[in-house]
Amino acid sequence: MKAVAVEFGEGKSSNLRGDMNKGVSVLDFILRLVAVLGTLGSAIAMGTTNETLPFVTRFIRFRAEYNDFPVFTFFVVANSIVSTYLVLSLPLSIFHILRSSVQRSRVLLIFIDTAMLALLTAGASAAAAIVFLAHKGNAKTNWFAICQQFNSFCERTSGSLIGSFGAIVVFILLILLSAVALSRR
Repeated sequence: MKAVAVEFGEGKSSNLRGDMNKGVSVLDFILRLVAVLGTLGSAIAMGTTNETLPFVTRFIRFRAEYNDFPVFTFFVVANSIVSTYLVLSLPLSIFHILRSSVQRSRVLLIFIDTAMLALLTAGASAAAAIVFLAHKGNAKTNWFAICQQFNSFCERTSGSLIGSFGAIVVFILLILLSAVALSRR
């Protein structure tokens, strides 16, 4: 009789742990969807950024496009790669919801998530430096602020950074969630 009560208590504990891991898996899926929206939106916003200013005549125009800056091209490529990875990781996240006791695929996701976090951080940080120079300039090196003239261009590039840095925060949460799910085993 005593052994049955102990087994019942352990079963209840493992059910609670399984429900907790399923909740963590559902949160992982939702965070991945949020990160897809952030990275894809950032890539699209930056990739479609351009502005043309007329000069004295209609034949001479000044134009600013994202691909004028190699850093912005890297930003678009990095966000596109991370967004594609996130979409491809969604089925694995669904698999974790169905079978929350799986460990190897969670370890794999932690490693790849960390690599994608590094790529996304590199792209966003480099683009943020250029956006800062576009807004403030650097008088010592004769780099003038272009945002007084190309206001729309600067607003779009700054806005695309918000989605990317938001996705960085989500990636940190994803890595922590996966670590918590693995530590509960």
